[in-house]
Amino acid sequence: MRLIENGKPVEDRFVRVSDDEALPEGAAVLIGIERFLKDAEALRERPAPVGVIWPNSRPIAEIEPYLGRIALIALNFPSFRDGRAYSQARLLRERLGWTGPLRAVGNVLRDQFLLMQRSGFDQIEVSKAADADAFDEAVHRYTVFYQPATDRRPSLLRQRLGRSAPGVGE
Repeated sequence: MRLIENGKPVEDRFVRVSDDEALPEGAAVLIGIERFLKDAEALRERPAPVGVIWPNSRPIAEIEPYLGRIALIALNFPSFRDGRAYSQARLLRERLGWTGPLRAVGNVLRDQFLLMQRSGFDQIEVSKAADADAFDEAVHRYTVFYQPATDRRPSLLRQRLGRSAPGVGE
């Protein structure tokens, strides 16, 4: 898999480890939530970063007590038609205050890049090299938006009112 971070292809520093594998010493790891919860206390002592793959079928509010211990959150798109991870991303950024890396994994398509970025994802895992190369064009295809989003681009209403974000000039 190729990784796009903040619009640029990058090398993934996190090693994805399944539940039955040993964690590599000194390496940043990305593990499933079941393993994270089962080994939470042992992982607290681990000196290397730990990332969590959060399923879209689980309420995102359950992650709040662990946010201080997590280096990366990966939200899963099991199907391109399943958009629950968009809502999870917005909740993480806007309600839970997550400022760390937020990664989209799973069935990610080029057509979804702009909405993923606007929802708060700063990392996107893609399967095709061509998708990574097309990221910039995909996220700059539209310049006017009706809805406010986590990317802080002003909505059309805010532009018309002369304000870039809520609270500015109010």
